[in-house]
Amino acid sequence: MNTLKVGIASAKEMKDRSLAIARGDLHVSPDDPKVWFTSPESFAKILSNKNRALLEFIAESNPESLQELAAGTGRKASNLSRTLKTMAGYGFVRLHRGPRGEVRPEVPYQEITLVMPLVP
Repeated sequence: MNTLKVGIASAKEMKDRSLAIARGDLHVSPDDPKVWFTSPESFAKILSNKNRALLEFIAESNPESLQELAAGTGRKASNLSRTLKTMAGYGFVRLHRGPRGEVRPEVPYQEITLVMPLVP
């Protein structure tokens, strides 16, 4: 199963981690999260019930364009465009440009796993 691992860390923790990686003090493991959020709330906002339903619809129906996605979900194309661009920034979707400029969304993962340590 193709899974995206997401982590929660404060901005300071993410900065410290990046600097440790750059110095060579920390080596990135394939098991480490690939995407980071600063809070569970920010993660939950992006993956709200409405947006998870959108991802499921895309994964199951493979729409060929934003217009096809809008028709299938009942959501406005302009709102979908903003939502998909945000989700693409986190890697939750990929947006492919067609020869006539149409955008085809794709969900590259079947699962998203959240890693959130309770104790630092």
